[in-house]
Amino acid sequence: MGLFILGTAMGGAGLLWWSVSDTAHGRAEPSDGLVLGVWHVLYDTEAPTLPTLAAAAGLALLFAAGVAALERRIANQARRSNDGAHLPLSPRHVMAETRGIFHGDVTLTVLVPAHNEAAGIGATLRSLAGQSRPPERIIVVADNCTDDTVAIARQCGAEVIESVENRHKKAGALNQALAKILPGQGENDLVMVMDADTVLDDGFLASVVRRMTDDRALMAIGGLFYGEEGKGLIGQFQRNEYTRYARDLRRRRGRVFVLTGTATAFRPRALRTVAAERGKLLPGVPGDVYDTVVLTEDNEITLALKSLGGLILSPADCTVVTEVMPTWRSLWVQRLRWQRGALENLGEYGMRPSTFRYWAQQLGIGYGVIALFAYLFLMTVMALSFDSWVWFPFWLGTGVVFTIERVVTVWRGGWKARLLAATLFPELFYALFLDIVYLKGIVDMSIGRNAQWGHATPAPARVEVHA
Repeated sequence: MGLFILGTAMGGAGLLWWSVSDTAHGRAEPSDGLVLGVWHVLYDTEAPTLPTLAAAAGLALLFAAGVAALERRIANQARRSNDGAHLPLSPRHVMAETRGIFHGDVTLTVLVPAHNEAAGIGATLRSLAGQSRPPERIIVVADNCTDDTVAIARQCGAEVIESVENRHKKAGALNQALAKILPGQGENDLVMVMDADTVLDDGFLASVVRRMTDDRALMAIGGLFYGEEGKGLIGQFQRNEYTRYARDLRRRRGRVFVLTGTATAFRPRALRTVAAERGKLLPGVPGDVYDTVVLTEDNEITLALKSLGGLILSPADCTVVTEVMPTWRSLWVQRLRWQRGALENLGEYGMRPSTFRYWAQQLGIGYGVIALFAYLFLMTVMALSFDSWVWFPFWLGTGVVFTIERVVTVWRGGWKARLLAATLFPELFYALFLDIVYLKGIVDMSIGRNAQWGHATPAPARVEVHA
């Protein structure tokens, strides 16, 4: 799968390079320069011709419009389907089953999985209790804790469920807790899973209850996450990244890419259906809500719900503040896990309508990696080849447009975010860091290397889904 993504992205990059490298008749001959007195380099100070620009823009727009149109068509088909056998969570099917039945008022049970979270669990629980619409139950799922997490949770008034011989980290602990809780949950008794290092903004739970009350076909609501303050420059890089992601979701009117693990509320029907379809329509161990083998359980359960036709959202008024990584090493570990997890999830689910958007996204990321590396490499080569500095008006104009886009997309993040975006090159090098993480994930998958971070756990027996 890694080779497929990389090969396809390189093919797209080659096609675009071919279109922009075409030179129109009558243009001036390119100039000649030397790189460190060794290699001869030809460079052209003129802008690409209009036909060349039109070809490049056309290719990009064709890809973007095609992906958007197919995504919309796939989503509409899922919403309108009444195929309870293959899409048991589709809105039409759920609405037909629940029509005319009152299942009671919406209630909220919040599960907070925690492994040695004594430093932050108190703030998390206080943010829940202080909501304008507080939850009926707050349960801390303590997983192999050796610090004061359990004691602090009880001091804050939360219930505690301690995992028993769990070797599957967060997913395994949640499966144990859900096995106890789900049987007693009614149709409108929502279950929310929230990270122990996250603080809800006020109004989050009120919005969840209102939306779930108004739309009984809605299966899950995720939060828009923003980075906590502090952690220096690396923290600001991550806050800018999260601000742009939240902006993208607002522009998509909440049509979510991933139900974030920071805070997501589920309807019990959704979780029970996922558990029932493991080993049938979905990969995983029959009876488990969360797949205990995957690296990114939030991404996997998003694919599971979409594969079953479930309607999910991340509304603009459901926001949370989450932890940012304090060091480059910890950021590397986090992002490599995210990237490997996303790719492995796609490998498990294969090419199906619900995963089309994600395959296209991975190909787009792959092309972006190639484009950024090529841009920086060619800039370096060209600079080393000049006898004197040469200004390229076209590329200067392109750079100005790109800088404006960087600033506008983080405007909500405040003056620090805008200043960092305006300097441009630091964020380019941050993007380069993320691209190297992406390449590491692709290479590891392509050569069959297993992820090694964290404590190893034996894989349970699985039932794979075959197309």
